[in-house]
Amino acid sequence: MKARVKWAQDAMFIAESGSGHALVMDGPPEHGGRNLGVRPMEMLLLGMGGCTAFDVVHILKKSRQPVADCVAELEAERAETDPKVFTHIHVHFIISGKGLDEKRVQRAVQLSAEKYCSASIMLSKAVEISHDYEIIESD
Repeated sequence: MKARVKWAQDAMFIAESGSGHALVMDGPPEHGGRNLGVRPMEMLLLGMGGCTAFDVVHILKKSRQPVADCVAELEAERAETDPKVFTHIHVHFIISGKGLDEKRVQRAVQLSAEKYCSASIMLSKAVEISHDYEIIESD
């Protein structure tokens, strides 16, 4: 896997993935940015959220669960002093579908956290990560 990050101006960088997708990262005005893109630490959190949500949906579909929607809400705490690393990340899944089996939802979240989500498993070596979920019945 490869990626490229190029400085554009001030505190703005253009990131390009190996698969050819690009996005803007920028800092806040107090650090010379114009707030035109996500912060790098936000990208890290978003990447973990995307990885684990992908797993949960994939596992639920594979177990023939009628999943209609999956939202992963992430909340991270950071150290107060530099390097201001993440100290705790909590992932709250909101999973909707008609007649979802709670045990299978719980198992999908657990399997993602412990076996499949490379991003959260890697981060868990240095950060406390917790998960919970809620199921919403939908048509």
